[in-house]
Amino acid sequence: MRCELACSYMQTGRFEPAKSVIRVSPYEGMTSYAPYTCPQCAEAWCMTVCPVGAITISPVGAKVVLEDQCVGCKLCTIACPYGTIFYNPATHKAFKCNLCGGAPACVEACPTAAILYEDVETQDWLGAFAAARSAPLLAGEGR
Repeated sequence: MRCELACSYMQTGRFEPAKSVIRVSPYEGMTSYAPYTCPQCAEAWCMTVCPVGAITISPVGAKVVLEDQCVGCKLCTIACPYGTIFYNPATHKAFKCNLCGGAPACVEACPTAAILYEDVETQDWLGAFAAARSAPLLAGEGR
């Protein structure tokens, strides 16, 4: 599918649909297809379960994996109820949709406009938890 090719190219610099973070599932005996990727959910179980805080929120509101901090424990892949965070055995790191910095390639590549990207205001849904978790980093501790 075009969206998988566009995504894999943006993520890896190569056309490798297996390394795409968007998947297209066939339905009704392969007569229709539905794309799915990380919905950037408010609960962000992947982010909450990460023991080293390697998943954070980008300026465009995407939950992103900080590759230099990820220890490859795979807890985020287990916690994600949508199955849209993946593990790369070559790098031993998790990876997921980062919204291509605010201009998702899958949206542009979709020939049927089945994929939408709507820019909405990012909410501070973690509040005190996020402040407590990031305080040591902001204070220069833990590095």
